[in-house]
Amino acid sequence: MYWRGHVGIALLAYAPVAGAVRLAGEPELSVLGAVVAVAFATLPDLDHRLPVAHRGPTHTIAFALAAGVLVSTAAAVAFATSHGTALPAGGETALPPLTPAFVGGVATLSIGSHVAGDAITPMGIWPLRPFREWHLTLDLTPAANPRANRLFLGAGVAALTLSVGLTP
Repeated sequence: MYWRGHVGIALLAYAPVAGAVRLAGEPELSVLGAVVAVAFATLPDLDHRLPVAHRGPTHTIAFALAAGVLVSTAAAVAFATSHGTALPAGGETALPPLTPAFVGGVATLSIGSHVAGDAITPMGIWPLRPFREWHLTLDLTPAANPRANRLFLGAGVAALTLSVGLTP
């Protein structure tokens, strides 16, 4: 898939999470999650700029998990640095203490959705490398198919809009 398709698939994957987070009374966290989902949707394609094979190490479940842990750790450091131990002054919105874990989880979900999106192309992926040489392809559409990419983007935006719009 291309960037439009990957962003759409990430939003499709995140939409139920956004609704659940809004239902839990955390609308700001829901918005933050959408930003994180979009920001990490194309991260695995950085391999185009690295001396590694395309759809190699950055297109695996292990990469998604490792990146999520790294993002969570970085968010925890940033959260601790910006919030310290003091309570926010009156009127400020405080993010929940589990925000770093949430951010890391959404990053993992977004990267995992990228891997899943590439699995539907003829080239496919090797999601379990380096632990297992199992190739996965559903061979549904070429990555460059502009209609498929626009369809996924539209479906992702619609799913997120519905998820957020249907929750109080």
